[in-house]
Amino acid sequence: MAKIPAIPISHLRGVAQLATRTTLGTADLIEAMHHTVAAPWSLFSKQPQRRMHGLAGLVYKTIRGGTRVIGGSADALLGAVTPIFPNQKSRVLGPQHAALLSVINGVIGDDLAATRNPLAIEMDLRLHAGFKREGGRLIVLVHGLCMNDQQWLRAGHDHGVALAKALGATPIYAHYNTGLHIADNGVKFAAALEALIAGWPEPVTSLTIVAHSMGGLVTRSACHVGEGASNAWLRVLKNVIFLGTPHAGAPLERGGHWIDLLLGAVPYSAPFARIGKIRSAGITDLRDGNLGGAAAKKTNEALALPKGVRGFAIAASLGARDGDLKERLLGDGLVPIASALGPAALAIPKSRQWLGHKMGHLDLLSHPEVMAQMLHWLAPSAKRV
Repeated sequence: MAKIPAIPISHLRGVAQLATRTTLGTADLIEAMHHTVAAPWSLFSKQPQRRMHGLAGLVYKTIRGGTRVIGGSADALLGAVTPIFPNQKSRVLGPQHAALLSVINGVIGDDLAATRNPLAIEMDLRLHAGFKREGGRLIVLVHGLCMNDQQWLRAGHDHGVALAKALGATPIYAHYNTGLHIADNGVKFAAALEALIAGWPEPVTSLTIVAHSMGGLVTRSACHVGEGASNAWLRVLKNVIFLGTPHAGAPLERGGHWIDLLLGAVPYSAPFARIGKIRSAGITDLRDGNLGGAAAKKTNEALALPKGVRGFAIAASLGARDGDLKERLLGDGLVPIASALGPAALAIPKSRQWLGHKMGHLDLLSHPEVMAQMLHWLAPSAKRV
């Protein structure tokens, strides 16, 4: 019997495809810079050229041609070998491999999906080891940008496991490509939840969603999609807890947008603006907390939670006390406090908002005070959760 390699063959194929496209892109970038230096006057034409002529042009064409031949051969070989290992897709990746794959998807996941690269992650709802498909109470956990379902286990603690044991529920973990538009993941998440409820062996009586960072935006988008489709899962959705969700956007991505503008404004650095644009649709959506793609930015504030669903918002602050300098300038290091506590449309009352001090964005995944606050909200209603 053939031994299954440590890295799935499909992932090796995806890496080969990505390496080919990266090499081609690098050659294009270098040629564009070469042309800019050699013929700076072309920058002021209506259609500036980015290709060299003569011997230099031939060299760049040879590099691109050779790369395509080598890349195509590797892809064909790995594609032929893949069927020999039929159980590759069912394998659970190791933590390091899974983390690396999640980061790649977060940064260029939209491109991976568009080119059908095997590295692209598909939306999936997973039941982790130690739990069975049983009971009518479900807790679904939705991770954030560049992360995965395994990373809910942090510092020996997993919110899903702890909440499930305290509330008599079953934890389910979402795993998805965070590089896609939030709206696209909203559609996929809504469909996955509908399939989960329909295929669960017992009638589901209640559903609670705990969403970290981008996961909260994906959840809000899924609720909007589910309402439009009259999805059954919304009828059992009771609670949504947002952990550091950038409802009003994240300034980190806004800073990246300014880098794009500055690079593009200087003629000799213009070719390098391409590097600054290597950010996925998912990341750019975080700029304004965009839930519905470019055409629906104006509707973000209006996307409230469905009627009857209780919303909770937890924010973190690097500061030691309310209003100190770290809190005002940095929030949790990634998301400002006001953004994490949500817009007025969410109608989250003060009693369901909580701010933790001396903790960062990722600390929300394991901090004991965060866990205690969630139990404080949910435990009194355990029989109804």
